[in-house]
Amino acid sequence: MPRRPFRLGRSLTGLGLFATRPIKKKTRLAEYRGPILTQEEAQRAERRGNRYLYEVSRHRTIDGTPRYNIARYFNHSCNPNAESVIWRGRVFIRTLRDIKPGEEITYDYGTDYLRNVIGRSKCKCSRCRRRRAKRARERRALKRRRTAKSARRQGRRRARRS
Repeated sequence: MPRRPFRLGRSLTGLGLFATRPIKKKTRLAEYRGPILTQEEAQRAERRGNRYLYEVSRHRTIDGTPRYNIARYFNHSCNPNAESVIWRGRVFIRTLRDIKPGEEITYDYGTDYLRNVIGRSKCKCSRCRRRRAKRARERRALKRRRTAKSARRQGRRRARRS
């Protein structure tokens, strides 16, 4: 049996972690690891395009770039099944609910990351995709109603002229 209850695999947003066996609620899955950066170092890394920075406090940021940091592969979701917990300056990912085998393990990166890095309109989590699909259906239905309404009006105008 594998040591970890998850595996690295291809997801909609790139690489992600998927459960290989049932995982119970509040199970600690991984630690977000990497060099500790000061605020100035973190700002420089962010300007260079580093997307794996995790701010622990105002003065400490974890650079999760190294490949040994398996927690960097947990993807964002607006409807997560895991959460990040800061405990004594360390960051752990733990589950919020029971997770079934094959399910992708995700947590919410926060509104700042969503707004500034991902972009609300580009979020690929299942919740946002469903929301965009619903809005698109509603726009198409509205367009059909307007088209039908204008066709009825034109039909009435033609009938009055005749």
